[in-house]
Amino acid sequence: MTDPASRTGFIMRLAGPFQSWGGRATFTDRTTRPHPSRSALIGLFAAAAGRPHETALDPFTTPPLTGLSYHQLRLTIRVDNPGCYYTDFHTTGAARPRPQQLRTAAGEHRSEGRSTHVSRRTYLTDAAFTVAVTGPPPLITHLTHTLEHPHWAPYLGRRNCVPDEPLLLTGPLTNPEHHLLHHAPLTWPQPPPPGTATLPVIFWWDTPPPTRPAEAHQEPHDHPIDFTPHQRTWSVRPQWRTTEPLPTTLYAGPDPLPALHTYLHQDTSCPTNSP
Repeated sequence: MTDPASRTGFIMRLAGPFQSWGGRATFTDRTTRPHPSRSALIGLFAAAAGRPHETALDPFTTPPLTGLSYHQLRLTIRVDNPGCYYTDFHTTGAARPRPQQLRTAAGEHRSEGRSTHVSRRTYLTDAAFTVAVTGPPPLITHLTHTLEHPHWAPYLGRRNCVPDEPLLLTGPLTNPEHHLLHHAPLTWPQPPPPGTATLPVIFWWDTPPPTRPAEAHQEPHDHPIDFTPHQRTWSVRPQWRTTEPLPTTLYAGPDPLPALHTYLHQDTSCPTNSP
């Protein structure tokens, strides 16, 4: 295991008109978690690197990544804007050829007029999350390169959820969690009230939070074990929540692009890169 002292990281921003983060998918109802799942983010990294489903989670075998894997990454999620839930109503199947139409309990094909398949898919709309990704330096360097030059296009949980730009906000940093707390622009859904010095922002931590006692602890079933189609498996893992008082000076304004552009092009080798 890599010495924690040698870990580095980067900051990425997940925002767009629609997001959906692997909630319950029972029969025709597909829900979303309220914030990005570990499985979806690791899947995004693997897709950017062009790794097929069957080997996406295997340790790397070529230098300088030999022996490293995505399981060594630590993710800290800042909820800039939780967004709103939106349910999309789908009907499919009515126009399919007879052999592809739905079957009855007896195994016969339904008639064309009764072969409609109804499903509901829930999304987050206008949500924004800023994520600190920490891990072994060679793996972080590899991730930043593949996110800037992805093999397969990244998406926010589902292929129809296209991310806003910029996706990657910084290159390697010695303390990305510090940037989440003190430097990364905040896409707050409305201007801070006059005279307000801080804003309460929810954080989700992969490890016990270093800032304050956790307000909540959960064990989401989103640690990926296998991405192979028809063999996908996950396990539970711990996650902690805090509410951090962030300075209102981080507010990026109603149009966050100028603030994000300035942050994106800053010199991350300056002392603010340290705790």
